Amino acid sequence: SFSFQSHPEPVDEKAADAAAQTPTRLDPRCKTVDVEKDLVDWQKPLLWQVGYLGEKYDEWVHQPVDRPIRLFHSDFLESLSKTAWYVVFMVWAPVVLYLSWVSYTSLAQGNTRLFSSFTTEYSIPVHKYYFPFIFLLGMFLWSLLEYLIHRFVFHMKPPASNYYLITLHFLLHGQHHKSPFDSSRLVFPPVPASLVIGFFYGVLQLLLPEVLGLSVFVGGLCGYVIYDMMHYYLHYGSPKKGTYLYGLKAYHVKHHFEHQKSGFGISTRFWDHPFRTLIPEETFEKED
Repeated sequence: SFSFQSHPEPVDEKAADAAAQTPTRLDPRCKTVDVEKDLVDWQKPLLWQVGYLGEKYDEWVHQPVDRPIRLFHSDFLESLSKTAWYVVFMVWAPVVLYLSWVSYTSLAQGNTRLFSSFTTEYSIPVHKYYFPFIFLLGMFLWSLLEYLIHRFVFHMKPPASNYYLITLHFLLHGQHHKSPFDSSRLVFPPVPASLVIGFFYGVLQLLLPEVLGLSVFVGGLCGYVIYDMMHYYLHYGSPKKGTYLYGLKAYHVKHHFEHQKSGFGISTRFWDHPFRTLIPEETFEKED
């Protein structure tokens, strides 16, 4: 098996197995930080330092290290910027269950109609039996949103002259590529996550009838929880050779260490196909 975990294991697999071996602390792809010579002071919080790197930021942030990151001087803000993986499930899984029940029982009342704001004559009733399909639609839409955010927001290249955009990039995602082994920064902390989730809830409420918007939203929220749990597992889990998750983990490792401008799908590679950002299969193999 292969893992993002930080203890080295002997590798005697060939071809794809060897290429899929996840880097460890001894892996040459992980840079050893020289605290005396590095571009930032690792003894101080990094967030307000990285903006000064300018043109050197992009290269620096894509040289991964295996050490924890501190972002803020404030212990309170620092505590809000990281979390254990299981907290995401503990916080959001009950919300998914409750809102699913609310959506289903509301649809069961038979008062929800699509296009009713435009016309009553041709509006379409939405029955409670449609809820599973609306829920799955929400999950599907989340998978697209996951791809778009990862590619166009998290992997934007901030202008070298813009201190604030560099700082924002590092806060959103640069920190993860700089320190992919920091287990407290692999999932979205609940407090900032609630702000983003609340935003998308508001958008759906504006675009769709209330109950229908809620039904799509709860499916998307479930998709997000699965994504975050899967992302953590891809870094620290040990999927069985030949399984879907084994291949997905190898794919994500390639994204981190070799193909940082492609392979943006995390919970699925589906959207990498139409957007032409798929990491070629042959890159998972190497010559004997």
